Amino acid sequence: MPRAPQNQPARGIRLDAPPPEHCYIRLPETFGRRFTIFIDTEEEFDWGKPLSRDNRATGAMRAMPAMHARLRDAGVKPVYLIDHPIVSDPASVAMLRAWREAGECTIGTQLHPWVNPPFDEQVTPFNSFTGNLPLALQRAKLAVLTEAIGEAFGEHPIVYRAGRYGVGEHSAALLEEAGYRVDVSVRALFDYKGEGGPDFSRVRPQPHWAGGGNLLEVPLSAAFTGRLRRLGPSLYPASALVPRLRGLLARSGLLARVALSPEDMPLGDALAAIALLLDDDAQILSISFHSPTVEPGHTPYVRDAADLARFHAWWDNVFDYLARRGVTPASIEEVLAAAESTRPAQAA
Repeated sequence: MPRAPQNQPARGIRLDAPPPEHCYIRLPETFGRRFTIFIDTEEEFDWGKPLSRDNRATGAMRAMPAMHARLRDAGVKPVYLIDHPIVSDPASVAMLRAWREAGECTIGTQLHPWVNPPFDEQVTPFNSFTGNLPLALQRAKLAVLTEAIGEAFGEHPIVYRAGRYGVGEHSAALLEEAGYRVDVSVRALFDYKGEGGPDFSRVRPQPHWAGGGNLLEVPLSAAFTGRLRRLGPSLYPASALVPRLRGLLARSGLLARVALSPEDMPLGDALAAIALLLDDDAQILSISFHSPTVEPGHTPYVRDAADLARFHAWWDNVFDYLARRGVTPASIEEVLAAAESTRPAQAA
């Protein structure tokens, strides 16, 4: 096999494209039906303003212990996907290290390129998707963050998420090269190409092998709901061509796209999506949110105490429904082990 050019990672299955059918994974039946939670653990910034390298405040982490206790009491071992401002903050590191050492969480990586050195690019919307940056700069930013997390926690991180889901042509190969085992950057059924980002609209919310075959992709769970949901893969993208059509389809109960997140996804819609995913025999549900949401005033999703109460109620009701459906928490380590167990035994 010809070798890849120097400094160029070997090509494999891309994260921002649907994988070949044989790469999708059917987990062992003994794994059961499980869910796992990922927390984009990051700095605060005004989501309505341009990105800035100066936005590195991490004050919202002071509210995380209460949310962590809720997850722990529900039997959840969340994955905290931390970025450069978080790993640079001693208070945040001490908090997260204590939970990790108690076996209550996993520490993973989230790369926000605009606040992650080296700073060799302009801060623009296009450059906020890491996969759009020059290959050498992608590799350098990933190395800085990976090394900082390894030093702070005494363990090499193996789980990665690109900030803004911003993967590109070389992301999978770079992650394998850097020693990552799991990627959670894919937001199944969503398309960001209008912003200069990746298109995941044809990727199913099902675990699969990516890159050179050693990187497990666990997409963020999403589903089309409504009476026309079976037409979702073709109808939903086409509906963007008609102003306000998506809103009309959703309000009429015909078609909506729902990601499993308490952020901008009403409880009723989330429960409907979970029910449909389980009815379609999903084995693993991936749920996600941003750490600044746990304190009012940092994200559009929780602006005041009333919003925070609704945020907590969302989790209470989702946990209750999952329990009634027999869906139990799984750590990312358990998910990876289950996926590995499906590989054919190597010949002696």
